[in-house]
Amino acid sequence: MPNIACTIVEVCLFSFTNKEPLYLMLRRSTHESMYPDMWQIITGSIEKGETALQGALREMKEETGYIPQKFWIVPHVNSFFSVHHDTLNHTVVFAAQVPPGTDPVLSDEHYQFGWYTIDKAKAMCVWPGQITALEIVHEFIVSGRNTAKFSEIPL
Repeated sequence: MPNIACTIVEVCLFSFTNKEPLYLMLRRSTHESMYPDMWQIITGSIEKGETALQGALREMKEETGYIPQKFWIVPHVNSFFSVHHDTLNHTVVFAAQVPPGTDPVLSDEHYQFGWYTIDKAKAMCVWPGQITALEIVHEFIVSGRNTAKFSEIPL
């Protein structure tokens, strides 16, 4: 019987330039053993003893150097199955807003970044769950719908 795990977090990071939302995409280093050279949103593991929220904030800081201005839990859980580990993985998704006109400080895990429109960011994604996460963040959080008000996490 497959295992079920929730040990991964993702963060859709955005900023506004001239009132247009732009999304941060990161390109994994070519030396990474898993998914080298792939574009992605912030993705990382929850460490032992951490909550999903703590893991997301830590991963955001480690991978980009950013501390969010605002932070939300996204009403979406990304799921994928690992045949190698016989595990159904559930990934908790967060959204973060950072100041405009700033660049991330990348960790060794990534070697390139860019700020992209929602359509370009979605086109760069490999995994359907990350595309869906970006769509939900764009429509329900960035657009200012009530979802944003009810899902914001005070920092």
